[in-house]
Amino acid sequence: MAFQCQRDCYMKEFVTNVVSCCPAELKHEVNGKKEALKGFNVKLQDTILFPEGGGQPDDHGFIGDIPVLRVTRQGPDAIHFVSSCVEPGQEVQLRVDWDRRFDHMQQHSGQHLVTALADAMFGYKTTSWDLGRQRCSIELDTPCVKPAQLQTLEDAVNEKIRAHIPVHVQLLSIDDPAVEKVRSRGLPDDHAGPVRIIDIEGVDANMCCGTHVSNLSQLQVIKLMGTEKGKKNKTNLIFLAGNRVLKYAEKSYNTERALVTLLKTGPDEHVEAVDKVQKSVKLLQKTNLSLLRDMAVLIAQEFKNNANRSNFFSFHKKEGDNEFMNIIANEINTEETLVFLTVGEEKGPGLFLLAGPSGPVADLGPRVLEMLQGKGAGKNGRFQGKAQTLTGRGEVETFLQQHCKHHSSEEE
Repeated sequence: MAFQCQRDCYMKEFVTNVVSCCPAELKHEVNGKKEALKGFNVKLQDTILFPEGGGQPDDHGFIGDIPVLRVTRQGPDAIHFVSSCVEPGQEVQLRVDWDRRFDHMQQHSGQHLVTALADAMFGYKTTSWDLGRQRCSIELDTPCVKPAQLQTLEDAVNEKIRAHIPVHVQLLSIDDPAVEKVRSRGLPDDHAGPVRIIDIEGVDANMCCGTHVSNLSQLQVIKLMGTEKGKKNKTNLIFLAGNRVLKYAEKSYNTERALVTLLKTGPDEHVEAVDKVQKSVKLLQKTNLSLLRDMAVLIAQEFKNNANRSNFFSFHKKEGDNEFMNIIANEINTEETLVFLTVGEEKGPGLFLLAGPSGPVADLGPRVLEMLQGKGAGKNGRFQGKAQTLTGRGEVETFLQQHCKHHSSEEE
């Protein structure tokens, strides 16, 4: 069957009945980790919430006051995942998240238009596409698209938008001869009901289950952002349609204003100004590294020149790197001295190096790693790595000092 959202993509509210409600789980990402959310799968008599398909994400919305977190298609049915139970048999009102819906309509219809003209003008077939949260991409069956072709395609696409061309939705039986004449990558194995055709008048006719605008003028504008290398000699064409172009323009303008304030130059001079800043930073970094190397040698020499030096040396510096620590360790005779060095924020993450006689370092390294909540490894009298936090540095220092005192008393 065709859902109400497919028969009328502009309907924002709809009354229907609950067919069933079953306990279920939804796997979703929270802070990069997949978690299982317990809830219910609700089947309705009909729906205005589009289930994901055809490269288009699902709609969000409400069943009554209950948020619909996911909509998927199972054969002829749309399954709505909610956190609370809905009583089967009752009449409910659906509301769609219109901003999300209309954005998807603009991007999807935009994809159909770009795909059709890329094929008609250059013979570049679309093999897949992705409607992302920030941008959309079309995979074209060509190893490259020339800049001049990209500009010509963008001009042609926006000319069609300005021409106010209607977009029609047709529902045809699967054995209708007209089905054979439309562009298609094939029907899904579990397809049921009539075949849905999206017809951009005089431009393109394509099988599609998604939601679309009724006139190309509602796309407002399409911006082809450029291309990226795709897989297997294909090219990914990046584009924005409609309100996404306006949001991008606003974001770009705000960035431009911020750069004017920071760089004290007009927009046309930003690239040159940033290039000068980068060169200055690289020169300063080079000078800083040279000073750090010299400082590392001086720190080691000061320790070696101390007549009352012990068999343990510890040092911390906020600025520094692995090379800085290794220079110090190289300058000190670590066959006789246990050296513990750290760089980074005192109460944040950092780097550490434990150097000394091979035996003690191999024994003490794992314990130091544990105390610093870090990751690392060692060999040949060196044990180094990354510390999740340097707050335990003092504790490590005390632990190593006690080891050295105990070792010295045993030798006496």
